Amino acid sequence: MARKHAPLSLDLDNKWSYLKTHGDKSWVTFPSYLETIVPRALQVFSDRDWKITWFLVGKDAEVESNHDVLRSIADAGHEIGNHSYLHEPWLHQYSRDDLVDDLGRAHEAIVKATGKTPVGFRGPGFSLSETTLEVLKSLDYAYDATTFPNILNPVGRLYYLRTSNLSPEEKERRKALFGTTKDAFRSNRPYEWLLEDGSRMTEVPVTTMPLFRVPIHFSYVIWLGGKSRFLAKTYWRMALLMCKLSGTVPSLLLHPLDFLGSDDEPELGFFPGMGIEAAEKADMMTEFLDMWDKQYRTLPIGEYAGKLGNLKTREPDLMKAT
Repeated sequence: MARKHAPLSLDLDNKWSYLKTHGDKSWVTFPSYLETIVPRALQVFSDRDWKITWFLVGKDAEVESNHDVLRSIADAGHEIGNHSYLHEPWLHQYSRDDLVDDLGRAHEAIVKATGKTPVGFRGPGFSLSETTLEVLKSLDYAYDATTFPNILNPVGRLYYLRTSNLSPEEKERRKALFGTTKDAFRSNRPYEWLLEDGSRMTEVPVTTMPLFRVPIHFSYVIWLGGKSRFLAKTYWRMALLMCKLSGTVPSLLLHPLDFLGSDDEPELGFFPGMGIEAAEKADMMTEFLDMWDKQYRTLPIGEYAGKLGNLKTREPDLMKAT
């Protein structure tokens, strides 16, 4: 049986963004691990002849010393997406003017750094508003890939807030991080947002396990692998089986820390799965990605979205920024 096409993407969150999210003040110097993670990930994809979508942060693209490593992504033939300018997971609280500035600034920086024009967007911390969709439409983007129908969203947010070094004010600002309970019951399959002006925007959700609505992205699977390799493998096999049985084509999400271990970035030990060394993670990644490859033909989100037929339309039941 021919393998179905399925999209793969990587959110290129940098070291400073994890430190900022955790409340570590050292983020203001913008420490980076791009020179380590980008070549590693490119090699993994090259070994499999995969082209995927990389969502880049505008602030990183604006730093000239990052241009060579970011351009190497585009030069390898990968699709480029916008992941906002400052990677703030409360983007849904931004005013229209602030969104225009943030997304536009990121867009321009990414084009300058990579030579490629972003075609899609993913909100940091899965943050999304109706106004964000309207701004993306004005940038002529083909799709959004932010929604994350995950029943564990509130649990993840509670864990994050309890283990962070954030002030009460900062915690209040992040109270909608990872999405709400309502977000957990959004569609797990692509659809179109019907915007106020009658235009449409394709939405490609980050897939969660069909029926159970729990995460299946690699950071979660690798975290399970740190507890039990057998448990992680069983969970991943179940995820692939549930997708197959339900007819759900998964949009799989990767993060930089999937390619980095405790021996690379000990400062990020607070993040789930960062107690595992890089070699062990690489071994798990090889096994699990090979399982994926047997079932699906990997391609970027934009290419996948272009192959979709008629999609259901939904009116945005999201916050409307002013």
